[in-house]
Amino acid sequence: MQERGFGFPRFKKFGQYRSFVFPQFKSNPVNGFEIKLPKIGAVSINLHRPIPEGFEVKQVRVVFKASGWYAQLILQMDVSVPETTPHGKPIGIDLGLENFLAISTGGLVERPRFFVDLQSQQRLLQRKLRNKKKGSANYRKTSAKVRKLHEHIHNIRREFHFLTAHKLCDNAGMIFAEDLNLKMTSRGILAKHCLDAAWGSFLEILKWVCWKRGVYFAKVAPNGTSQTCPHCGAHTGKKELSERVHHCEECGYVTDRDVAAAQVVMQRGLVFVADGQSVILPVEEGCVDTPMKQEKPTARKGSPRSTRHW
Repeated sequence: MQERGFGFPRFKKFGQYRSFVFPQFKSNPVNGFEIKLPKIGAVSINLHRPIPEGFEVKQVRVVFKASGWYAQLILQMDVSVPETTPHGKPIGIDLGLENFLAISTGGLVERPRFFVDLQSQQRLLQRKLRNKKKGSANYRKTSAKVRKLHEHIHNIRREFHFLTAHKLCDNAGMIFAEDLNLKMTSRGILAKHCLDAAWGSFLEILKWVCWKRGVYFAKVAPNGTSQTCPHCGAHTGKKELSERVHHCEECGYVTDRDVAAAQVVMQRGLVFVADGQSVILPVEEGCVDTPMKQEKPTARKGSPRSTRHW
C-alpha cells in the first residue's frame, strides 16, 4: 500500500469527524421548516431566512457544534457580479497588539482580549476534565463545557470582526491593509496574543464585507510602513516596540506610530490603484488628508458567483 501512495489505514476514534456533506441534490430539499436529507429523511430545522428566489441548493453540510447541529446550505445562481472599482474616500489600516487597528484618519480601535480574559475559566474546566475517567458521563459533560467555552470565544471574536468591518465601510470608499505574513506572527513569545486577535480572519471578513457593500479593498506591501514618514516620505529608521510615537526629524511630523503606518499604507494603496491615472498622492501635497483625484472607471463584469447561506 505504501508503494501505491495510500499509506496505512488509521484508527477512526469516537468523535473524530464532526461534519458530513451531501454533495448534490436533484430538487430543493428545504420544505418550510424541514429539510429532506438522503438516507436520513425529513429533519426539522430552524430556518434563519428564506431562500432567495432563483437560487438552487447545490450542497448541504451538516455540522455538529457544542451548541447543537447545523445545516449549511450552499446555493447557486448564474449572475454577473461587477467588480468593485476604486472610488470615494480612501483609508488605510494598520493591525497591531497595542490597539487592534489604527486608521489613517487618526482613529484607534482597542483590542479586546477574547481568549486571554477567559483563559482562567478554560484552565479550570480542563483541570476538571483531566481528573475525570475518560469516556464516563462526567467526562462527556465536562468536555461539552470546554467546547461551549471555545465556541463562545469564537462567536464574540467573530461578532467583533464583523462590527469593526462594517464601521470601516461606513465612512470609506476604499480600504487598504497590509499583506501580512500571518504564519510568522503565530510564532514566538507573542503568538498567543496574535492568534487571539485573529488578524487573518478579520482580513477575510473585511474583504467579504467590502465586496458586499461595494467598497474597494486591496492589500499592499507591509515592508517599512513603520519606518517611513507619511508627511515627507523620509526614512526614520527602525523603531523599538516600546516606542509608540512617530517623530520625523526631517519635517517634525509627530503622530501615533500605528496611525503613521496606516497613513503610509493608504499612500501605497493610492499608488496601487493609480495604474496610469491622474492621482495626487498625500506626500506630494504635504497633507495626509489630500483626496485622490481620478476619473471614475467603467464597471467590469466578473465571473458568476455562488452565494452561501448559513
